[in-house]
Amino acid sequence: MQNRRLLPGLVALSIGALLTRGVADAVGVNSLLLAIALGVVATNVVGIPERLEPGIATHKLWLGAGIVLMGGSISLETVLSVGGRVLLVVVGVTATTLLVVELLARNVFALADRMGSLLAAGASICGVSAVVAVAGSIRAREDQIAYAAGTVLLFDALTIVVYPIVGDLLDLSGTIFGTWAGVSMFSTGPVVAVGFAHSEVAGQWATMTKLSRNALIGVVVLVYASYYARSAGGGRPSLRTLWDEFPKFVLGFLALALVASAGVLSPAQQIAIENAYNWLFVLAFVGLGTEIRLENLRAAGITPAVVVLLALFVSSTLSLSLLLLLF
Repeated sequence: MQNRRLLPGLVALSIGALLTRGVADAVGVNSLLLAIALGVVATNVVGIPERLEPGIATHKLWLGAGIVLMGGSISLETVLSVGGRVLLVVVGVTATTLLVVELLARNVFALADRMGSLLAAGASICGVSAVVAVAGSIRAREDQIAYAAGTVLLFDALTIVVYPIVGDLLDLSGTIFGTWAGVSMFSTGPVVAVGFAHSEVAGQWATMTKLSRNALIGVVVLVYASYYARSAGGGRPSLRTLWDEFPKFVLGFLALALVASAGVLSPAQQIAIENAYNWLFVLAFVGLGTEIRLENLRAAGITPAVVVLLALFVSSTLSLSLLLLLF
């Protein structure tokens, strides 16, 4: 019965992916950005019938599966050669972004504490996923979750357009552009999309960098849960919270990367894996585009957007400056 509920939406995603690849190949545009645009048009102009929604909502599953498979095309030798520098940038920029949002939200714009924390988590870690994860641990109100999620989605939509333009203007290499996108953009889907829109190398570095950021979500949730629990006189949350919020597909990505780096996979198998994750990404990004609803973006309001815009300017400028120095 559950499979029947998912089938119409899965068929719609598949048709969208086939249409996207066909048009992209014919016109010569990036298929991932085109997939997102198709989803945006479908949800805001045509409208998504209710019977399609359960199947379309599986797009996060296909994104995670694509990221796991992408591990098969990663060389751990290359990653380890610069991994320490990238990790320092990830931790430094993530912490800076979180602190900047918290300070601006509480001390400059006088937003509610929990609202500021949701914005900080979304901007510094992994977008709406971080907003939802932190919201559950600090008992944020539904309207605060909606405002924070809407604000994050607004900047997801903007950065999908702006980052490729800036990358072309500055003539950034694939490694620098991908790492920059991975360390400063918000949600995983847009990061992967703009990375591969630049180049294969940029797409891989964008994904790896973003995964390292996403892995910090458990720590951030634990810190926020502890802070608000102590403020309310409650107990300290357990380490189970850390594991529950950890993005499990990161482990699959690392496992397949280890297999590929050990030389187990033949060239033909690696080509097949690359083709598979490219199709999964197109499928996922058609669904991702349907989540960008213009009415939700308009409802987010100006103040949270200003806070996040200032933090994004700081994080993107800081991270790009550091990367240009390091590479």
